[in-house]
Amino acid sequence: MRIVVDVTPLTLRRTGIGNYILGMLRGLAEAGEGHEIVAFAAVAPPGKRRIEQALDGVPVKRRLVFFPPKSHWWRTAWSKLGHGPVEWLAGPLDVFHFSDWMYPPQRGGIRATTIHDLFPLRFPDWVHPQTYRMHARKYAHAAQTCDLIVVNSEFTAGEVVELLSFPRERICVAYPGIDPIFRPDGPKRDLGAPYLLTVATLDRRKNLDTLLEAMPLIQQTHPDLRLAVVGAPGWQGPNLDAESVVPLGYVSDEELAALYRGAEVFVYPSRFEGFGMPVVEAMACGTPVVASAHPSLDEASGDVALRADPERAGAFADAIAKALDPEDDRSLERGIQHAGRFTAQAQAKKLLEAYGAATQTDASRAS
Repeated sequence: MRIVVDVTPLTLRRTGIGNYILGMLRGLAEAGEGHEIVAFAAVAPPGKRRIEQALDGVPVKRRLVFFPPKSHWWRTAWSKLGHGPVEWLAGPLDVFHFSDWMYPPQRGGIRATTIHDLFPLRFPDWVHPQTYRMHARKYAHAAQTCDLIVVNSEFTAGEVVELLSFPRERICVAYPGIDPIFRPDGPKRDLGAPYLLTVATLDRRKNLDTLLEAMPLIQQTHPDLRLAVVGAPGWQGPNLDAESVVPLGYVSDEELAALYRGAEVFVYPSRFEGFGMPVVEAMACGTPVVASAHPSLDEASGDVALRADPERAGAFADAIAKALDPEDDRSLERGIQHAGRFTAQAQAKKLLEAYGAATQTDASRAS
């Protein structure tokens, strides 16, 4: 099969979606022997350079097509108008796996996309109106046109069935592959005092407010403890102007791995996720984890992470105190073993099986 994957999101600094795409490509390149994997994007020159940097060392073919400045406008117009099949730019294909950034028409082959979560539909007031409009259009289009929808958890599969009325048999659950850089051995970051770590875009969904409220409660017994926050600003985000908070902004994967290893506990109070990759990354680094009790985090947390009600600061403080107990080793070896399930190879195997099944179904309908 010739599998064309839209990698346009790699024009931005990599967070969850970019890491998912990159892991997907690495896995397909390794597991897809006999298949041609093509990284496709329609971008302006600065975006092309960033994609090239992200794909450095990933053995896939590249079809990075020049679009004029304001390339987002051109991609949006291409998607909305529905004229000009993607084959004109990407070449013949057996599978086109498009991203959140565009959904151009195609002449043939399997049409697939990944839905990472349906948070904008569940909580429209918690996202910027423009974000809601963009994602709502994409979700509706995917439900109407896709042969296959890929999700990163069983939880999100259920959301797609419920909110988009999409058949469960045409949904593939492909858990994200965690980058091997996240492992127990390696440098540990020293911030000058013991610290909790959280990783999140600073928006309302990630629920940093509850964690900020929990910090004074924890400091009653651990007065030297600080909270290190990794993540870019978001919409309706919290105020991090507190003496015990260390805002770090966006960091590289190498730095993030060192921060995980150096943290006393990794804390993830999110109200809603598609999967929750940072939870597994922290476990892979051998760090104790306290995660929100929302069911969207069940699969990432397994039976290893301590869980707490995301709306109760006291519950998070209690869970953190337990995780700080040196006799509680539940998130060390068991966490590393749990994280070991989430590999790029396993992700790619699921995708290739789903592409193959969809191709057979399509052939049966045509005959």
